[in-house]
Amino acid sequence: MWNEKRYYSIDFYLKQTFGEKVYRLALNGGMTCPNRDGTLGRRGCIFCSPAGSGDFAGQSESSISEQLAAAKAQIRSKRNCRKFIAYFQAYTNTYAPTDYLRSIFMEAIADPDVVILSIATRPDCLSPEILTLLAELNQIKPVWIELGLQTIHPDTSRFIRSGFTLECFHQAVSSLTKFHIPVVVHVILGLPGESREQMLETVRHVGRLNIFGIKLQLLHVLSGTDLGALYTQSPFPLFSQDEYCELVADCLEQLPDHITIHRLTGDGPKQLLLAPLWSSAKRSVLNQIERTMKLRDTWQGKYADDITDIF
Repeated sequence: MWNEKRYYSIDFYLKQTFGEKVYRLALNGGMTCPNRDGTLGRRGCIFCSPAGSGDFAGQSESSISEQLAAAKAQIRSKRNCRKFIAYFQAYTNTYAPTDYLRSIFMEAIADPDVVILSIATRPDCLSPEILTLLAELNQIKPVWIELGLQTIHPDTSRFIRSGFTLECFHQAVSSLTKFHIPVVVHVILGLPGESREQMLETVRHVGRLNIFGIKLQLLHVLSGTDLGALYTQSPFPLFSQDEYCELVADCLEQLPDHITIHRLTGDGPKQLLLAPLWSSAKRSVLNQIERTMKLRDTWQGKYADDITDIF
């Protein structure tokens, strides 16, 4: 199987592993976050939407089985697809009693069309009991844990109110690795006050860890967030599309070849997106990243016979 991308895309990995394209179904487990329930704070991270970054997830009032069925029906109305990732996306998806987590996660992996369970959470919400549960589930079907690091720089981390330290993140990665649970790390590019070099430092740092994958997320300024209020009152610099595509190409060049790339930009809910507005044309951004990397390869003498746009 030929990898059409100039990096190890998660799409390529899934096709290699399962023999066909695998689609992600975003779920809402009805949880909250220690940054919202008063444990650490009540306002959430500065960039996080009222839906807890689960704007595209299902409705918590519906059961997991109902959410899966609805999401599959929506995708199958447009594409012929058979295999899925059950992705618990909204809020912090290990921030609940272990019995409750067992119930909803087992309900998800019991679906015969689900081939992977992916769980987005915080590094400070992985107790020994939860790690044991995740290891048990990982024996049934593959389990991925997605950790929202965002940045390695402590000043930025305090500014965005992440509420955990880099040491806590490292401990979470180490603990998950001991249980043979793959880790996907989320990094935000464009956080206020960070230089381009600081962002690359974060990516290089993540690339040195024993992780499975990385998500590179463009900073979206959304209404209903503290970041949105700050931007409205006093706009701060944001990437142009050209600048962002060049930065992503730089990031990919910093990462080891074995790390799977799960995201290069991201979706901001259009009804909430304040800036940058160009990011709403996701396909255009992805195409430009591909062209940017192709030009670099041509200059460096790579892929000399591949000079036509694949899109």
